[in-house]
Amino acid sequence: MSEGSRGTALAFGQVVIGPPGSGKTTYCHAMREFLGRIGRRVSVVNLDPANEALPCPCAADIAELVTLPDVMGSLALGPNGGLLYCMEYLETNVDWLREKLEGLRGHYVLFDCPGQVELYTHHDALKNVFAQLAKWNFRLAAVHLVDSHYCTDPGKFISVLCTSLSTMLHVELPHVNILSKMDLIEQYGKLAFNLDYYTEVLDLSYLVDHLASDPFFRNYRRLNEKLVEVIEDYSLVSFVPLNVQDKESMRQVMQAVDKANGYSFGDQEHRSLEALMSAAVGADFHFSSTLAVQERYVQSQDKAVEEEVMDL
Repeated sequence: MSEGSRGTALAFGQVVIGPPGSGKTTYCHAMREFLGRIGRRVSVVNLDPANEALPCPCAADIAELVTLPDVMGSLALGPNGGLLYCMEYLETNVDWLREKLEGLRGHYVLFDCPGQVELYTHHDALKNVFAQLAKWNFRLAAVHLVDSHYCTDPGKFISVLCTSLSTMLHVELPHVNILSKMDLIEQYGKLAFNLDYYTEVLDLSYLVDHLASDPFFRNYRRLNEKLVEVIEDYSLVSFVPLNVQDKESMRQVMQAVDKANGYSFGDQEHRSLEALMSAAVGADFHFSSTLAVQERYVQSQDKAVEEEVMDL
């Protein structure tokens, strides 16, 4: 795999990024299983030096090169500084990664990345590693996971939008934003608006008005208006809802990512996907669309209201 060689066959994959606890490793495991069942040869590469509990086998693990506990112990750094050092060490020793990837030609690669937000908003080490992968003829899409519970708090959702936009601009890869853990959204509380308002990032002035009803945020209305202006001016951020337990939801995410990185599968994979989806109908916790998620959510809220009325 010579650097900059045009004769090297194309390889496809995803760099899975997002805040801690957003479900990156769970996503990698679920997507590996899903793609494997439709015939795609998939390998997972762990680039998170703090990830000690891997649920599935990895074709390469950064722990073979550097680990966070070793860095923290030897350099007297905290977790954040240690992670930055680890990524800079990976960038310096990127030949290690190239050697590991040599044996994965023909595989679709999922890169499980660290959860430190700074790595994707303004630090350059991982961005440079991704650029190096592109020189090795990898066609990658960034899959940015965000926990869906942020939708229940308008202030946090604006923060998530700002972080997602900053990440998209800094990482400079085709980008798919994901609202993860949709199967748990009913446990997070009542949404102020329909779910598609959050996935499509519709008119955010309503969100600012909703925030202004809170005495704490009333004094920051002008600031929130300016933040919303920036998000709407770029008009780049939208989300795909994801429940990793549901095959239809996984299919929608897969199609969004394939469109982003240009992956085109053949007839055999298409037939395998159709067979998998037909077997899934009625067998899984089924979401057929964003509206189906919203309908389920609204029904649960209505039922809760009815129960409260009955209690009264």
